[in-house]
Amino acid sequence: MLTLADDLGHLSYDVAGDGPPVVLVHAGVADHRMWDAVAPVLAARHAVVRYDLRGFGESAPPSGPFRETDDLRRLLDHLGLGRVRLVGASWGGRVAVDFTLTHPDRVHSLALLAPPWPGYDWSAEMIAYDGAETAALAAGDLDTAVQVNLDMWLRGPARAWSDVAAGLADGLRGPLRTSLVNQDVVGGHSQGPASGDIAAVSVPTLVGVGGLDVADFQDIARRYAAGIPGATLVEFPAAAHLIALDAPAELVTALEPFLAR
Repeated sequence: MLTLADDLGHLSYDVAGDGPPVVLVHAGVADHRMWDAVAPVLAARHAVVRYDLRGFGESAPPSGPFRETDDLRRLLDHLGLGRVRLVGASWGGRVAVDFTLTHPDRVHSLALLAPPWPGYDWSAEMIAYDGAETAALAAGDLDTAVQVNLDMWLRGPARAWSDVAAGLADGLRGPLRTSLVNQDVVGGHSQGPASGDIAAVSVPTLVGVGGLDVADFQDIARRYAAGIPGATLVEFPAAAHLIALDAPAELVTALEPFLAR
């Protein structure tokens, strides 16, 4: 990983391949490694940029106030990239939406994989998950907090662990632990999502959602697909929340013609 240092710490990033640039923004329970099965395939036709958000993976937690959209703009400027194809998963999807609303001239197309919706009225299932994570962290039980998140975001509510591909949980455990350790610092310094109407998104947009994801995110995906003019909704029946981990081949099949537009 390469490093872009600034007065708040540093961002770690990687670039592979050649061609029109694609930027992959990871989920809030992962880091750049969630794209390991996707990035090499896309790099056959694109310059693929992966980076760790502040406080995730190899990027340092922030030492002061920051915005994720400013970080992404700074990284693109550092790399000399103008307009890019943005692909964001979960929280990374919301970062991608905010960046598109804030810097519309820098985005060629937008792919959102199960992004959250600011101010969403969460279900009892999601509230219970949040309560379980909060209680575990308050008790200093990081292992339980990690497992609560693995159960919700990797396994999902609709299947048993025996139905999850071997090795995925072990691969996600470390990035998830890092995100939880830095959660308070990141949350305390983050300036939050940008304000803006998704109807103002004017670039080609693909919205993806897993058929085994939490019902809330299936509803949210449909909201984005309905609210962004011309957006296309793609469902991944065998995937839960983290589509790039559960169904990388299917995701690439959907992304390649979209990114080629």
